[in-house]
Amino acid sequence: MNQFGNSPNEDQGMPRIAPHHVHRNAIIIAIVLFALIVVGMFTFAYLKKTEIQQEVVTSDVTEPVIESKYSGITRVDAKHYFIDGVHTLVGEIPMPTPCDLLESSAVVAESFPEQIMIDFSVLNNAEFCSQVITPQRFKVTAPASEKATFSAKFMGRDVELNLIPAEPGEVPDDFELFIKG
Repeated sequence: MNQFGNSPNEDQGMPRIAPHHVHRNAIIIAIVLFALIVVGMFTFAYLKKTEIQQEVVTSDVTEPVIESKYSGITRVDAKHYFIDGVHTLVGEIPMPTPCDLLESSAVVAESFPEQIMIDFSVLNNAEFCSQVITPQRFKVTAPASEKATFSAKFMGRDVELNLIPAEPGEVPDDFELFIKG
């Protein structure tokens, strides 16, 4: 009998594999499978990243901008008054027709200094109107600190807002806007 309890006659003809070789082969196979899984994950992530970048590039292609009759309005000039904690902006915007009614509103963002967004929109229900450039006046007020900053949108587009400080003693009701150039 040998140490495994087998008689010497039972072992003959059968090669014996040492138990430590089986464990070593299993460990090597497990490591190779793990490495293949990790490589597969990185390959999948790379392919997804490339696919997403291609989708972003194709979605960045914008539709041609349709020219509207208001596309020429890129700057708004306004006289700026600050009286008793209230900012008042008054001005005129040249509209393509006399049927265009200008509406304006102010939204004050809760920050310091406050950020004031002036939003201009146009209301025109006329089916037909003569094409005569007609200035439309606006007056918009917003309570905020003296250090508030301003920005403007016209029909959803960002436009430049040119603020002209009022002279001391001027009030918004006496507004006249004479801008050269």
